[in-house]
Amino acid sequence: MRPSFSISMVLATTVVGFQSYANNIDTTNSRSLSENASAQKQSLALQISARYSDLELSLKDQITEKQLSTPIDKLNSAKPYSAFSSKMQKADLSYRKMKGVNDFSDSLLEIRMADEAMIEAWKNGESPLFAFEPSGDDSNWQYIEAYDVYGQVHELDVYQTPDVPVFVIDSNGAEELKAGLMAMQAEMQKLGTTTQINNDSKTDTSISKTQKQTFLGKAARSMTMSKPEPLNTTQLTKIRLAVDQEPWISGKAEIYAIVTGVNASRIEPQIDLVEMPYLDYDKQTYYPNQTVIFWPRYRWGAADMILMEHDDGTDYKALAKLLVEAAEEILKMIPDPEVQGYAIIPQITGKIIDVIPEGVLVNDDDFVDVYYTLMQNTPYVDRPGAGGNAVASFTPVTISPTE
Repeated sequence: MRPSFSISMVLATTVVGFQSYANNIDTTNSRSLSENASAQKQSLALQISARYSDLELSLKDQITEKQLSTPIDKLNSAKPYSAFSSKMQKADLSYRKMKGVNDFSDSLLEIRMADEAMIEAWKNGESPLFAFEPSGDDSNWQYIEAYDVYGQVHELDVYQTPDVPVFVIDSNGAEELKAGLMAMQAEMQKLGTTTQINNDSKTDTSISKTQKQTFLGKAARSMTMSKPEPLNTTQLTKIRLAVDQEPWISGKAEIYAIVTGVNASRIEPQIDLVEMPYLDYDKQTYYPNQTVIFWPRYRWGAADMILMEHDDGTDYKALAKLLVEAAEEILKMIPDPEVQGYAIIPQITGKIIDVIPEGVLVNDDDFVDVYYTLMQNTPYVDRPGAGGNAVASFTPVTISPTE
């Protein structure tokens, strides 16, 4: 998903400094990560296209109009005693280790029909192509490379959906993002920053676990043994993204948010992560009623929210370290944070955006928009983000403890 504005537009509104830190980040590894991920998917596209006659029945059993994808390690060859499934399992394990999320997911790589409209022609016997997403910024792509069942190369238009069936070898974006956020959380915990992941309540019941943990945290800070007080939160009730055309091969967007502020109990950065698995497409309005901010975690009743999009170039551990160290550095530069109060939060947010080098997030598409200074107990209706790519409504919600 490509935003219609550059990160530099946002940076123009932020404080200057800490540039030497960003300049010292080694970006080579992250570029290699994106390139290696693309190369592995290219290799799998070639292997699967060459074995299509053996895999056709397995694919047709698992791919339908309602189920456009299946894990590659679930594909079975028609040949007896075939080691194909074992090879795919090893390939998936290698990919998860490369992305640093092996501890948080059992399977990521999948094969996906690019568009539901292609299913009928494929089921009726039309031979498919097998493609993979190139590395780097999609604005620099010249074409999409695909292979037919004879190993011949086809160059497909980047933005025009093909009129023939095309399978895409890719990772399960939602699953990889979930695992990646867990890896970021674990890395931040190692660095001493207590980070929680706010899940979408409609798709993950762990939101109640998050609420329970926050209630318990408030109780632990209380000087008495009285039952926890009501929990002040802010919910995202409506959101719409308006962005430029994106390549057909990219499929659904995988959006998440980084909530930034200052810890409620000490002058340290507070960074939380928000999954948004429902936010699949631009120019479509969603009504998630998702809790995105738990106010007992934040000082001064103020926080910022950065909207990001997952891509193959993300090194989650490196990103987590970068966010924490950048936020800590900006706080150290302020003599008395209590004097400035919540005015320092946009400085933290701006610096976080500033120090993310292209090598950690290879593609500028990753940055979607940012909301500065969301206040506790304050509703916002159809509020545009700073860059104009997002329009969202936020509602304060008080959650009472379970009786």
